[in-house]
Amino acid sequence: MINKELLNPGSIVVVGGSNDTAKPGGKVLKNILDGRFAGDVYVSNLKESSVQGLKSYSDIADLPQVDLAIIAIAARFVPDTVEVLAKQKKTKAFIVLSAGFSEESDEGALLEKRLVEIVDKAGASLIGPNCIGVLTPAHHSVFTYPIPELDNGGCDFVSGSGATACFIMEAGIPKGLKFANVFSVGNSAQTGVEEVVKYWDETFDPQTSSRIKLLYVEDISRPEMLLVHASSLIRKGCRIAAVKAGSSEAGSRAASSHTGALASPDSAVDALFRKAGIVRCYGREDLISVASVFTYPPLEGKRLAVITHAGGPAVMLTDALSEGGLEVPPIDSPAAGELLDKLFPGSSVANPVDFLATGTAAQLGLILDYTDRYFDNIDGMVVIFGTPGLFPVYDVYEVLDQKMRTCKKPVFPVLPSILTARDEVQAFISRGHVNFPDEVMLGKALSRVCNTAPPSRHDDTPPKIDRQGIRKVIDEAGDGYLDPSKVQSLLDAAGIPRVTEAVKNTGEDALKAARRMGYPIAMKVVGPVHKSDVGGVVLNVDSDEKLLAEFERMMKIEGTRAVLMQPMLSGTELFAGIKREDKFGHMLMCGMGGIFIEVLRDVATALCPVMNEEALEMIDSLKSRSVLEGVRGQEGVDVDAFADILVRLSALASAAPEIYEMDLNPLLGSADSVVAVDARINIVKQIN
Repeated sequence: MINKELLNPGSIVVVGGSNDTAKPGGKVLKNILDGRFAGDVYVSNLKESSVQGLKSYSDIADLPQVDLAIIAIAARFVPDTVEVLAKQKKTKAFIVLSAGFSEESDEGALLEKRLVEIVDKAGASLIGPNCIGVLTPAHHSVFTYPIPELDNGGCDFVSGSGATACFIMEAGIPKGLKFANVFSVGNSAQTGVEEVVKYWDETFDPQTSSRIKLLYVEDISRPEMLLVHASSLIRKGCRIAAVKAGSSEAGSRAASSHTGALASPDSAVDALFRKAGIVRCYGREDLISVASVFTYPPLEGKRLAVITHAGGPAVMLTDALSEGGLEVPPIDSPAAGELLDKLFPGSSVANPVDFLATGTAAQLGLILDYTDRYFDNIDGMVVIFGTPGLFPVYDVYEVLDQKMRTCKKPVFPVLPSILTARDEVQAFISRGHVNFPDEVMLGKALSRVCNTAPPSRHDDTPPKIDRQGIRKVIDEAGDGYLDPSKVQSLLDAAGIPRVTEAVKNTGEDALKAARRMGYPIAMKVVGPVHKSDVGGVVLNVDSDEKLLAEFERMMKIEGTRAVLMQPMLSGTELFAGIKREDKFGHMLMCGMGGIFIEVLRDVATALCPVMNEEALEMIDSLKSRSVLEGVRGQEGVDVDAFADILVRLSALASAAPEIYEMDLNPLLGSADSVVAVDARINIVKQIN
């Protein structure tokens, strides 16, 4: 939890405060004092009578009441110290810098558990342990540098790694990126990234709160909390970017279904961020670039003008924008010729707009004015302007500053000469701007921001399903794969259309069923999981003789209990599935079906629940989307019917959380229907 005593305490004690500023206890005390904390500051040190000019209390029992305690002592002494402060000194907030807890050993984990119990019982707030501290406008309770000049208009930042928080600030501050509040949550024993986001949401003030939120996360332990509050913040007008580290796996995870093989914890993170509207980043510079984009007005489209006096960077930026799905369209306005006449011979306004190395500040101002007022096919501008160091460029950056304040379209500055024109760049940044030294990083960041959709809406009416029928099947089932008849019952209860099927274990019964269906039919073994691998699938069976011969052969395949028969259908093979992911709930997936699911791996994912709009967005995001529309004379697929199946799968997952994995592969799609041809459902009732 986060409370006022943590954010704006009236008094602070540093337990373990030291005269040695090379130690955490000494450095954090120095930073608090240097930051001119307005309240009372106390120190407790067993061996010192005076620490950095303050009286030192050798016994914490002698301290006056204190709001916030910063602990920098050995881990084994922390719980007892916190207990005394909480009970006797009414301390309501604790920042534990000390390491040696759950990150180190089982013994440390027990210490951490006791620490949390003490703090929770006192109704207090705990940050850490094993963290660098907290920065707020009221106090600088960190034992590291840098300490930015905090500004409510800057970024709120929470990090699971103290070192990473420092490195991100180190890289962002010189570019002009500002910070409002910084939380290093360490082991997140009580308060983690999710709780901080929850606090930001519940206390958001449109007049005073920062609208930019940055997250560095190594473990998402409460995905539902993060989803609810991040999406709420974004709907309130905030913009959120996050790095989730630990995305790779040390090997492929064995799975018994296509869904299981395609799903992974990282794809669940992707789905969570996408559903919440969080821009996902993949490194420190990536996060800084996206955060810097957030400081500028949002683009109202995807069409950009690249304005430069240097051709190479303009080409690289154009490539980066194009690769990210943004456009650098030709400028075809009648005003383009008029502008060209006002530039030096050899200039170009084709886009990129190149006004040559000899271009002047006045010409840059003209280009920005024309682009803003007259070029209707442009939504925003990027200005690339460095210097060879022959003369100062203050006048250029002054014009850029003025136009950025008056242009209706956003202007993004790329000022790459951070050494040669250091003084000029710093003067520009001091006016409240953020600089992008690298045009390609800007191009990638703009693409990430523009391609991140708003939070998913869930105001649609969920589909009607037979929940009672679903629960009956699930409650009667044990762990493992369901028999085909039970699978059919679940599909019917969820309203998912399926092909007619018959499951038989004698040749005579199989023959009767085939004659009722009508030839040709498909035959599949019941029992083995990967039917094709064991010769357990036969298509286009068109006679009694062939049916009986294949039935006899298939029943001899190891593990076969029966044979499933279906009429042969034609159509485009599709795939849909659900997979239960630890902590995240069910993930819904869709893509092209049959063998293409393994070859192309063109799969869209979303976290359940999924309603119709999100289902359609999943389908639209597929690289193979054009196949569904029909290509080279092939019939298209009823996309609305496909989306309806996805929504019903999501509803089925809600009614039956015991479903661990489920495949509908293939679904057969035509212009007027989509039906399930093959389905497998794996039940695991031990839910974490």
